[in-house]
Amino acid sequence: MSGRFVRASKYRHVFGRSTRREQCYDNLRISKNAWDTNLVKVNPKYLAVNWESSGGGAFAVIPLDEKGKLPELLPLFRGHTGPVLDTDWSPFDDDLIASGSDDGKVFLWKVPDGFTLHTDADEPPDVHPVGKLSGHSRKVGHVLFNPAAQNVLASSSGDCTVKLWDLEDCKSRLTLKHNDIVQSLSWSANGSMMVTTCRDKKLRFWDVRQEKPAHEVPGHTGAKNSRCQWLGDHDRVVTTGFSRMSERQLGLWDMRNPSKPIGGDFDIMDSSSGVGMPFWDDGSQMLYIAGKGDGNIRYSEFANDKFEPLSEYKSSDPQRGLAFMPKRGVNTHENEVMRAYKTVNDAWIEPISFIVPRRSETFQDDIYPAAVGSKPAMSSPEWFDGKTGLPPKINMEDVYEGQEPQEVPAEEAPKPTVTQSAPAPMPAPAAKAEPKVEKLEPTPITPRELPKMEDNKKSMSEMASRFADKDVEDADETESTSSFEEVQKPVERPAAVQAAKQEEKKVEAPRAPESTSASAATTSGSVSSSETAKIPPTAISRSADESRKETDTPTEATTPQRQPSAAGTASSAAGGLREVLQEIRGMLQTQGKQIEQLTSEVADLKMRVGQ
Repeated sequence: MSGRFVRASKYRHVFGRSTRREQCYDNLRISKNAWDTNLVKVNPKYLAVNWESSGGGAFAVIPLDEKGKLPELLPLFRGHTGPVLDTDWSPFDDDLIASGSDDGKVFLWKVPDGFTLHTDADEPPDVHPVGKLSGHSRKVGHVLFNPAAQNVLASSSGDCTVKLWDLEDCKSRLTLKHNDIVQSLSWSANGSMMVTTCRDKKLRFWDVRQEKPAHEVPGHTGAKNSRCQWLGDHDRVVTTGFSRMSERQLGLWDMRNPSKPIGGDFDIMDSSSGVGMPFWDDGSQMLYIAGKGDGNIRYSEFANDKFEPLSEYKSSDPQRGLAFMPKRGVNTHENEVMRAYKTVNDAWIEPISFIVPRRSETFQDDIYPAAVGSKPAMSSPEWFDGKTGLPPKINMEDVYEGQEPQEVPAEEAPKPTVTQSAPAPMPAPAAKAEPKVEKLEPTPITPRELPKMEDNKKSMSEMASRFADKDVEDADETESTSSFEEVQKPVERPAAVQAAKQEEKKVEAPRAPESTSASAATTSGSVSSSETAKIPPTAISRSADESRKETDTPTEATTPQRQPSAAGTASSAAGGLREVLQEIRGMLQTQGKQIEQLTSEVADLKMRVGQ
């Protein structure tokens, strides 16, 4: 019976759980700007939403615990003179957020202490920026904090550049020049590398502090936007885009050799028209891809340089924007491994929890490895000076217990799946066997010698005597037990049967020696026939003659005194035995003549060769 093979994975049954409308964030005016960004960003404390406002640009910040229908008037984060296109929360300060706008500016904001949306004021006061970064000549489409260094921010602009900012002095330190508008960007886990997709359909891997691309390769060939996402601390990058036939594609790239996607080509996902938004969870090694304009979120597990599909969250409500919670903000008491926030109809935001279905009242350490905490690996001056490192991680069990999280060094953090470009070399097995080999002494190999005539004669004699020299009891047992049942009975010939009957009247001596000699003859005959090709013919003839002499001349020691037995049993056994003996005797005589003839022919050949 054949069955379907199911891959073993603790995340195989992860499912997406939606939220009731009253537990969502309702009564919003989400921006309708057509620029391709995620529109929403989230951290463990706040949710940022690009706002549709008049008289300049703004975005709203919503505390996560203030769910339900929000007030008509909200305190907005105002300051830009054009629509806000993108925002990003600092990974090491939950109150710090950066924004990029159509006015070409990058602003920094600080969430006030005790910030809330529910106030008694008729017109709640707006929040103003605490820092302004000027340097781009056109709109700023993306802002993204460095995941390892504090106060390092990247921003992409319509002026075809990506600038790296030091927020301690609000100055641009590095510039990455492109040939066209940047469509997306993503940092490596240690913050030393960056990958970007561009409108010129090129994929670039940047060593940002060198201000030049380490690799520049062709990306997706479709006309629509493509996205990129670095897979945590792996040296792999995933991209989503379109083919020339408008098919949605997925590409996995090796940062060290990105001439082509791993596997040689892109994987076709489907023929939907929405841009695929990739999100990576480094703890569970899972990739989430949400379609822009549809309500589905598919997720896969990364293992052995492949994405193993797990399942898909389906909804009839399409999303334009999506954000994923950092790992330290998920609900570990409900076995939640990830949480997404999707926009619905540009009016409300729905949380979606991705849960491992388990019934347990204890912490599930196998699905919650150490996660990135809120402490950076270095400061911005150290990073610009060339320092590289992974930020320390925290123990998720402390988050489960509600304690202060303890730090775990990033190098020692366990991972559910270890993916390498090549398998580690195994230790040579000779290292373990070497002590034993030294103690062994090699056996000298001598040239093979041809067997002598005397040796063949002796071996044949010993083989024949092995069956001839048996005790009397063995002979009796041979007749009483059916030891000849395994021997195929020869075809009875009328002449042989008649001769056997005449022989029965004449023979008065006991027949046990004949049985013994017959057995020896049978064995010797079979051995001689199988070994004839290996033993010289002269030795075979002499040994056969000696064996026949020993068979025809029974000794007194081997002649048993037959005791009377039941008439019927003795008669039937004697008759069958005599027939077999007579047939074997004839076969031996025939073989003896053939051996003598072969011996003479071999002797003649030797004489001719000798001449």
